[in-house]
Amino acid sequence: MDALKFITCGSVDDGKSTLIGRLLVDSKAVLQDHLAGVTRGGETDLALLTDGLSAEREQGITIDVAYRYFSTEDRKFIIGDAPGHEQYTRNMVTAASSADAAVVLVDATKLDWANPALQLLPQTRRHSLLCRLLRVPSIVFAVNKLDAVADAAVAFKHIGDALRTYATEAGIPVQAIVPISALKGWNVVDFGHENPGWCNYQGPTLLEILEQLPTTPQDTAAPVAFPVQWVEKLHDSNVTHQGRRIFWGRVSAGTVQPGTEVQVFPSGQKAVVAQVLDHTRGPKTIEAGRSAGIVLDREVDVSRGDWILAAPVAAEVAPCADDFDFDTPAAVSPYPGTKELSTTIAWMDDEPLVAGRVYWALHGHRWVKAKVRRVVHKLDIHTLAEQDSDHLDPNAIGHVDLLLQEPVPAVPFERSRALGALILVDTASHKTSGAVLVN
Repeated sequence: MDALKFITCGSVDDGKSTLIGRLLVDSKAVLQDHLAGVTRGGETDLALLTDGLSAEREQGITIDVAYRYFSTEDRKFIIGDAPGHEQYTRNMVTAASSADAAVVLVDATKLDWANPALQLLPQTRRHSLLCRLLRVPSIVFAVNKLDAVADAAVAFKHIGDALRTYATEAGIPVQAIVPISALKGWNVVDFGHENPGWCNYQGPTLLEILEQLPTTPQDTAAPVAFPVQWVEKLHDSNVTHQGRRIFWGRVSAGTVQPGTEVQVFPSGQKAVVAQVLDHTRGPKTIEAGRSAGIVLDREVDVSRGDWILAAPVAAEVAPCADDFDFDTPAAVSPYPGTKELSTTIAWMDDEPLVAGRVYWALHGHRWVKAKVRRVVHKLDIHTLAEQDSDHLDPNAIGHVDLLLQEPVPAVPFERSRALGALILVDTASHKTSGAVLVN
């Protein structure tokens, strides 16, 4: 199976870093000298295996996303440890945007677990909702620290019911809800508890669930879309590229192969793919999600930030009973450019988002100016209601209309993660201000 890239997220101090440390240690992915370096007072601090920044170690919090790698006999894994603090939501969004799965931790000790109508923490709701908006295919809720409550079975039942209710209301696809103790290692890699019916749970361990999760399917059946990241000009006349330029990047959609008719965006110039190169410069057919070098059959003006897209195709005309002459229908591009975007934005800047502000927008590798036309509404993460608003506060999520200075070949995020996503960058401070999903 392909390597699974997943993140851990949730509220502050829910045990995300400790969980990753437990996965690494119990799967024998940590060397003894490394393990000795994270021992405090004779006990191993598993969180230090991922909290590598000095500020993280001093404050005992996670600030930046830390990636770790481990494997079992059945699968390889890439883990992203996302921070739980509100002010670092942008880091969590960055990690989730490319994840195949998310493990949302819920700290049982922070909730009124004895109450059947308990309320989840705001960050649990926010991170779960962001994972759904960012099209993370599989979401697993891990109820942690059940070793520290008086009645683990009751706590797991009440918290599980609250999670299922919220997931149904928010449309969050839940793969599983599993009870764990990351500190003690219960139900993480092995069951680890002397009571086989702990928490009245008879399902698989967290690692067993992760081993079976699917990876994100690539848009291989869609028309070709290829953002140009680098233009290489070789001065010799090697027969493999005949002296032409090679356009390098990662295929966003479709399958690129020789003979594919393409059109350059925004210039509109048409060409045919003469050759496709892989990372070893060998000829190969490349599918979405993998990097490629494209050589066209003729010289066209292509720069970094341009898109090489599937050529327009003639629109189909329904047969008509009457014998009239019709003009040949105009060819239709599968990725028509647009300046007006209806979007969902996760706002991450310290300054609120207001109508009239202008930002840099990055789509693929293309930078364009973007003006905020209107804030339609913001989302209440507690009730999931759409509230009228003229601004978005830091870490808020809302519906915003944008007007771009130049068109981009954007499509709804539901259709394509690559073509349906942008980021907004402050023109003065150059901070990443917002994650944009095209509706």
